Amino acid sequence: MCTVSFVNCNHKIIITSNRDEKTIRPDAIEPKKYLINNKNVVFPKDSKAGGTWYAIDEYSNILVLLNGAKEKHLVKESYRKSRGLIVLELISSISPLQEWINIDLQNIEPFTIVLFENQKLFQLRWNETEKETKELDANQNHIWSSSTLYAASVREKRANWFKAFLDTKPEVNEKELFNFHRYTETENKENGLVINRNDILKTLSITQTVIETNKVAIHYADLIAEKEFSNTFISK
Repeated sequence: MCTVSFVNCNHKIIITSNRDEKTIRPDAIEPKKYLINNKNVVFPKDSKAGGTWYAIDEYSNILVLLNGAKEKHLVKESYRKSRGLIVLELISSISPLQEWINIDLQNIEPFTIVLFENQKLFQLRWNETEKETKELDANQNHIWSSSTLYAASVREKRANWFKAFLDTKPEVNEKELFNFHRYTETENKENGLVINRNDILKTLSITQTVIETNKVAIHYADLIAEKEFSNTFISK
Protein backbone atom coordinates (compact mmCIF):
# COMPACT_ATOMS: atom_id res chain seq x y z
CA MET A 1 0.00 0.00 0.00
CA CYS A 2 2.84 2.34 0.70
CA THR A 3 5.94 0.98 -1.06
CA VAL A 4 5.63 -0.61 -4.49
CA SER A 5 8.28 -1.81 -6.92
CA PHE A 6 8.00 -2.96 -10.52
CA VAL A 7 10.77 -5.03 -12.09
CA ASN A 8 10.94 -6.50 -15.59
CA CYS A 9 13.83 -8.96 -15.66
CA ASN A 10 14.68 -12.27 -17.27
CA HIS A 11 11.25 -12.59 -18.95
CA LYS A 12 9.45 -12.02 -15.65
CA ILE A 13 7.30 -9.17 -14.37
CA ILE A 14 7.69 -8.84 -10.58
CA ILE A 15 5.48 -6.44 -8.62
CA THR A 16 6.04 -6.20 -4.86
CA SER A 17 4.11 -4.11 -2.34
CA ASN A 18 4.63 -3.29 1.34
CA ARG A 19 1.47 -2.34 3.21
CA ASP A 20 2.00 0.28 5.93
CA GLU A 21 -1.04 0.74 8.13
CA LYS A 22 -2.13 1.63 11.66
CA THR A 23 -1.82 -1.34 14.00
CA ILE A 24 -5.35 -0.83 15.33
CA ARG A 25 -6.76 -1.78 11.92
CA PRO A 26 -8.23 -5.32 11.91
CA ASP A 27 -6.08 -8.07 10.41
CA ALA A 28 -6.35 -8.46 6.65
CA ILE A 29 -7.50 -11.72 5.04
CA GLU A 30 -4.84 -13.52 3.00
CA PRO A 31 -5.18 -13.49 -0.83
CA LYS A 32 -8.11 -15.52 -2.10
CA LYS A 33 -10.03 -15.77 -5.36
CA TYR A 34 -13.33 -13.89 -5.57
CA LEU A 35 -15.84 -13.61 -8.38
CA ILE A 36 -16.70 -9.94 -8.95
CA ASN A 37 -18.75 -8.77 -11.94
CA ASN A 38 -18.30 -12.25 -13.45
CA LYS A 39 -14.53 -11.87 -13.32
CA ASN A 40 -12.11 -13.87 -11.17
CA VAL A 41 -9.98 -11.58 -9.01
CA VAL A 42 -7.35 -12.58 -6.45
CA PHE A 43 -6.59 -10.18 -3.61
CA PRO A 44 -5.85 -9.83 0.11
CA LYS A 45 -8.94 -8.30 1.69
CA ASP A 46 -9.06 -5.40 4.10
CA SER A 47 -11.44 -6.83 6.67
CA LYS A 48 -12.50 -3.35 7.82
CA ALA A 49 -13.73 -1.80 4.55
CA GLY A 50 -13.86 -4.93 2.38
CA GLY A 51 -11.57 -3.51 -0.28
CA THR A 52 -7.94 -4.16 -1.09
CA TRP A 53 -4.65 -2.49 -1.90
CA TYR A 54 -3.42 -5.19 -4.31
CA ALA A 55 -5.44 -7.16 -6.86
CA ILE A 56 -4.79 -9.49 -9.81
CA ASP A 57 -7.43 -10.51 -12.32
CA GLU A 58 -7.72 -13.69 -14.39
CA TYR A 59 -5.93 -12.02 -17.31
CA SER A 60 -2.87 -11.24 -15.14
CA ASN A 61 -3.64 -7.53 -14.96
CA ILE A 62 -2.38 -6.14 -11.65
CA LEU A 63 -3.47 -3.06 -9.75
CA VAL A 64 -1.68 -1.77 -6.64
CA LEU A 65 -2.76 1.15 -4.45
CA LEU A 66 -0.67 3.74 -2.63
CA ASN A 67 -2.16 6.36 -0.33
CA GLY A 68 -1.82 9.94 -1.55
CA ALA A 69 -1.08 11.51 -4.91
CA LYS A 70 2.08 13.49 -5.73
CA GLU A 71 2.23 15.29 -2.39
CA LYS A 72 0.72 14.86 1.06
CA HIS A 73 -2.86 16.08 1.38
CA LEU A 74 -5.06 17.37 4.19
CA VAL A 75 -7.29 14.51 5.36
CA LYS A 76 -11.03 15.16 5.64
CA GLU A 77 -13.21 13.72 8.39
CA SER A 78 -15.00 11.41 5.98
CA TYR A 79 -15.08 10.30 2.35
CA ARG A 80 -17.73 8.79 0.11
CA LYS A 81 -16.02 5.42 -0.33
CA SER A 82 -12.86 3.56 0.63
CA ARG A 83 -10.04 3.70 -1.90
CA GLY A 84 -9.73 -0.07 -1.56
CA LEU A 85 -13.26 -0.42 -2.97
CA ILE A 86 -12.25 1.78 -5.92
CA VAL A 87 -9.47 -0.75 -6.58
CA LEU A 88 -12.04 -3.54 -6.82
CA GLU A 89 -14.28 -1.50 -9.12
CA LEU A 90 -11.37 -0.95 -11.48
CA ILE A 91 -9.89 -4.45 -11.50
CA SER A 92 -13.26 -6.18 -11.90
CA SER A 93 -14.18 -4.15 -14.98
CA ILE A 94 -13.58 -5.28 -18.57
CA SER A 95 -10.62 -2.89 -18.78
CA PRO A 96 -9.26 -1.24 -15.61
CA LEU A 97 -7.70 1.53 -17.67
CA GLN A 98 -10.95 2.32 -19.46
CA GLU A 99 -12.87 2.19 -16.18
CA TRP A 100 -10.35 4.63 -14.71
CA ILE A 101 -11.26 7.12 -17.43
CA ASN A 102 -14.97 6.78 -16.66
CA ILE A 103 -15.10 6.34 -12.88
CA ASP A 104 -16.42 9.12 -10.64
CA LEU A 105 -13.88 9.95 -7.91
CA GLN A 106 -15.55 12.96 -6.33
CA ASN A 107 -15.17 12.89 -2.52
CA ILE A 108 -12.61 10.06 -2.69
CA GLU A 109 -9.35 10.52 -0.78
CA PRO A 110 -6.26 11.11 -3.00
CA PHE A 111 -4.33 8.05 -4.14
CA THR A 112 -1.86 6.63 -6.63
CA ILE A 113 -2.39 3.39 -8.52
CA VAL A 114 0.20 1.27 -10.28
CA LEU A 115 -1.56 -0.59 -13.09
CA PHE A 116 -0.07 -3.31 -15.27
CA GLU A 117 -2.58 -4.11 -18.01
CA ASN A 118 -2.03 -5.92 -21.30
CA GLN A 119 1.75 -5.77 -20.85
CA LYS A 120 1.65 -1.99 -20.39
CA LEU A 121 2.47 -0.07 -17.21
CA PHE A 122 0.57 2.97 -15.98
CA GLN A 123 0.72 5.37 -13.05
CA LEU A 124 -2.77 6.64 -12.22
CA ARG A 125 -3.26 9.50 -9.78
CA TRP A 126 -6.23 11.24 -8.20
CA ASN A 127 -5.38 14.42 -6.28
CA GLU A 128 -8.96 15.18 -5.17
CA THR A 129 -9.42 17.56 -8.10
CA GLU A 130 -8.32 15.77 -11.25
CA LYS A 131 -7.05 12.45 -12.59
CA GLU A 132 -3.58 12.00 -14.04
CA THR A 133 -2.80 9.08 -16.37
CA LYS A 134 0.82 8.39 -17.20
CA GLU A 135 2.15 5.46 -19.21
CA LEU A 136 5.55 4.29 -18.02
CA ASP A 137 8.23 2.21 -19.72
CA ALA A 138 7.42 -1.40 -18.82
CA ASN A 139 10.95 -2.42 -19.79
CA GLN A 140 12.39 -0.29 -17.01
CA ASN A 141 12.31 -0.77 -13.22
CA HIS A 142 10.32 1.56 -10.97
CA ILE A 143 9.64 2.19 -7.29
CA TRP A 144 7.00 4.28 -5.50
CA SER A 145 6.63 5.37 -1.88
CA SER A 146 3.47 6.87 -0.43
CA SER A 147 3.46 10.68 -0.27
CA THR A 148 1.36 10.57 2.90
CA LEU A 149 4.05 8.77 4.90
CA TYR A 150 7.31 9.73 3.23
CA ALA A 151 8.55 13.25 2.45
CA ALA A 152 9.95 13.92 -1.03
CA SER A 153 13.53 13.70 0.26
CA VAL A 154 12.82 10.31 1.85
CA ARG A 155 11.11 9.05 -1.30
CA GLU A 156 14.20 10.01 -3.27
CA LYS A 157 16.46 8.27 -0.77
CA ARG A 158 14.39 5.07 -0.99
CA ALA A 159 14.57 5.23 -4.79
CA ASN A 160 18.36 5.43 -4.49
CA TRP A 161 18.37 2.31 -2.28
CA PHE A 162 16.40 0.54 -5.00
CA LYS A 163 18.77 1.65 -7.74
CA ALA A 164 21.85 0.65 -5.73
CA PHE A 165 20.30 -2.75 -5.02
CA LEU A 166 19.53 -3.38 -8.70
CA ASP A 167 23.00 -2.24 -9.74
CA THR A 168 24.42 -5.20 -7.80
CA LYS A 169 21.84 -7.61 -9.26
CA PRO A 170 21.81 -7.43 -13.08
CA GLU A 171 19.37 -10.37 -13.21
CA VAL A 172 17.42 -10.02 -9.98
CA ASN A 173 14.91 -12.71 -9.04
CA GLU A 174 11.70 -12.59 -7.04
CA LYS A 175 13.27 -13.88 -3.81
CA GLU A 176 15.96 -11.21 -3.89
CA LEU A 177 13.31 -8.56 -4.51
CA PHE A 178 11.19 -9.85 -1.66
CA ASN A 179 14.22 -9.69 0.61
CA PHE A 180 14.91 -6.13 -0.55
CA HIS A 181 11.39 -5.17 0.55
CA ARG A 182 11.74 -7.12 3.79
CA TYR A 183 15.25 -6.29 5.00
CA THR A 184 16.43 -2.98 3.52
CA GLU A 185 17.47 -0.51 6.24
CA THR A 186 16.10 -2.74 9.01
CA GLU A 187 17.43 -0.42 11.73
CA ASN A 188 15.61 2.55 10.22
CA LYS A 189 12.20 2.07 11.83
CA GLU A 190 10.93 5.45 10.64
CA ASN A 191 11.69 5.27 6.91
CA GLY A 192 13.15 1.84 6.11
CA LEU A 193 11.27 -0.51 3.83
CA VAL A 194 9.67 -2.16 6.88
CA ILE A 195 8.68 0.50 9.39
CA ASN A 196 7.56 0.56 13.00
CA ARG A 197 6.64 4.04 14.16
CA ASN A 198 6.09 3.70 17.91
CA ASP A 199 3.96 0.55 17.45
CA ILE A 200 1.23 2.80 16.04
CA LEU A 201 2.08 2.51 12.36
CA LYS A 202 3.78 -0.58 10.96
CA THR A 203 4.47 -2.45 7.76
CA LEU A 204 1.87 -5.19 8.15
CA SER A 205 2.47 -7.33 5.09
CA ILE A 206 4.33 -7.81 1.82
CA THR A 207 2.52 -8.97 -1.32
CA GLN A 208 4.36 -10.07 -4.45
CA THR A 209 3.23 -11.28 -7.86
CA VAL A 210 5.44 -12.85 -10.51
CA ILE A 211 4.16 -13.12 -14.08
CA GLU A 212 6.03 -15.48 -16.38
CA THR A 213 4.33 -16.04 -19.77
CA ASN A 214 0.81 -17.03 -18.65
CA LYS A 215 1.77 -18.31 -15.19
CA VAL A 216 1.00 -16.06 -12.23
CA ALA A 217 2.56 -16.73 -8.82
CA ILE A 218 1.40 -14.86 -5.72
CA HIS A 219 3.29 -14.71 -2.44
CA TYR A 220 1.92 -12.97 0.65
CA ALA A 221 3.71 -12.52 3.97
CA ASP A 222 1.79 -11.37 7.03
CA LEU A 223 4.58 -9.79 9.07
CA ILE A 224 2.50 -9.45 12.23
CA ALA A 225 1.13 -13.00 12.40
CA GLU A 226 4.39 -14.30 10.88
CA LYS A 227 2.51 -16.39 8.32
CA GLU A 228 3.07 -16.79 4.60
CA PHE A 229 0.75 -17.83 1.78
CA SER A 230 1.57 -18.76 -1.81
CA ASN A 231 -0.55 -19.63 -4.81
CA THR A 232 -0.24 -19.92 -8.58
CA PHE A 233 -2.68 -19.90 -11.46
CA ILE A 234 -2.68 -19.88 -15.26
CA SER A 235 -4.02 -16.68 -16.74
CA LYS A 236 -6.31 -16.46 -19.74
